[in-house]
Amino acid sequence: MFTGLIREMAKVDSFYNETLTIKSTYRPKIGDSIAINGACLTVVSISDSLFSVELSPESQNLLAIENYKDEVHIEPAMMMGDRFEGHIVQGHVDCVGEITSIIDNGNSTDFFVKIPKEYIKFVIPKGSITIDGVSLTINDVNKEKNYFRLTIIPHTISNTLFKTYTTSSRVNVETDMFARYVFNMFNNKKDELSWDDIDSIMSKY
Repeated sequence: MFTGLIREMAKVDSFYNETLTIKSTYRPKIGDSIAINGACLTVVSISDSLFSVELSPESQNLLAIENYKDEVHIEPAMMMGDRFEGHIVQGHVDCVGEITSIIDNGNSTDFFVKIPKEYIKFVIPKGSITIDGVSLTINDVNKEKNYFRLTIIPHTISNTLFKTYTTSSRVNVETDMFARYVFNMFNNKKDELSWDDIDSIMSKY
């Protein structure tokens, strides 16, 4: 389990076949779980300032694999007793989203992200979402056109991959775990839930 707070912008040393090798100041142990651009992966080898993880063909097909170069976000799995910030992140990427528009507002920047239709039902206004492993708050959702809006402050842009994103960039998206659970709990009910209903239910947890 993770929080969506990036520990380090690490360097990609190499990515060959299924093995991704990362250079970082963080030193994991073999077998540790670590989120790289939001995907939970297992450390299979370590040496000096490097560690390696394996990405199966299925993972490579699911993820925005073109972002696994130069710099990547890394976050080690939470340990019992760690301070909890961000939101509960599983490291299970649901889908790849596409940045369709970027609007500079001066003291913040709006990023509009489009995702496959089947996942937009889990995206809730003022709820949480993870983009390439970064925990963020959703401002608006357009259910008809399958996109949502994020407002990113300069500090986050400067210290994450958001500084490299452009229109048409693809990103790993993990929707909020509670949104998925609540949706499935009530999916068989005859009465449809509104966004406000779901937001009210989630606020109780």
